[in-house]
Amino acid sequence: MADTNTKQVNSNSQGYVILYILLAVLLLTGLIFLFKSSLFEKRAIDARILKDEIYLNEDLVFTDNTSKASKWLWEFGNGEKATTQNGSYHYNKPGSYIVRLTVDGELKEQFPVNVRDTIRAVIDSILTISGPTAGVVNEEVRLEGDGEGKNFEWSFGETGRVDVKGKTALYTYRAPGKYIVRLRTDKSPRPVYHTIFITDPNAEIVQDLVAPGDGERKTIDDIRARLQAIANGADFNSNYYYLINKYMCNNEKVTVNVEMNGKKKQTDIYSYCMGLTFGGEIAIDEAQLTIKPNSSCASLVNIKQHSATAQPAQAATPEAASKTN
Repeated sequence: MADTNTKQVNSNSQGYVILYILLAVLLLTGLIFLFKSSLFEKRAIDARILKDEIYLNEDLVFTDNTSKASKWLWEFGNGEKATTQNGSYHYNKPGSYIVRLTVDGELKEQFPVNVRDTIRAVIDSILTISGPTAGVVNEEVRLEGDGEGKNFEWSFGETGRVDVKGKTALYTYRAPGKYIVRLRTDKSPRPVYHTIFITDPNAEIVQDLVAPGDGERKTIDDIRARLQAIANGADFNSNYYYLINKYMCNNEKVTVNVEMNGKKKQTDIYSYCMGLTFGGEIAIDEAQLTIKPNSSCASLVNIKQHSATAQPAQAATPEAASKTN
């Protein structure tokens, strides 16, 4: 009888031991899972802007919902910043901007924003014109008329006659210049006017470059060095505004032609420089200016660059060609 009781006790003890082992294994597995989750979990930024295209009379609304975030830095692409989690910002100039957010000093996100140069010119309380104040030859300009009347007649100042009829007017200029657009209707007591400046960027490209010689070489080297500094992560504002103030007469919309790995694209100087801060390892090979006639201000920057992890293409030498042959 004693042997039977002893066996039963031993059996129960073994059962409890197995149960304890299983519980310990489950507990250890859970702890390992929690540890790995907390150690290797990568936070993702959760931010947005309300609209990526706004007008001058609108505010840019921004917000961030990144988990466990405690520090924010919003950069609005024009040197101004905000450190709030959510808010709004008002631009004073039209153009294309890149809004950059840094959360807790490590998580980064950027948002392109287009601020449209649409100004409502109210010359008469009955009739108004809305539309851009600048344009480019051979590109369509869109103007909107608002007021009483059924018959809207537009004269864009290039042909000397009525060019378009209707509330919405689309017109393409053939020559650069300053034009006075006139709108009249059958109900307005007098016409209203709108001034628009039309430029031809292609015409500027053929103008003289910086004078050749030591002066040109120093200018090219100076620009290249500043751009390379931005690409290498040096202080953005000091290098960027140095270039803008010294060579571009504070014009942040100067056109930039970029050639990289045989591919070409066109952008503006601000967007290009901001792109250098996000574009990885970039090596600037050449940076040359085109100067406006009768001016010291650049109207165009031509840049050749390559990935810093790859060598730039080299022209074949006569010796190399002879070896190939």
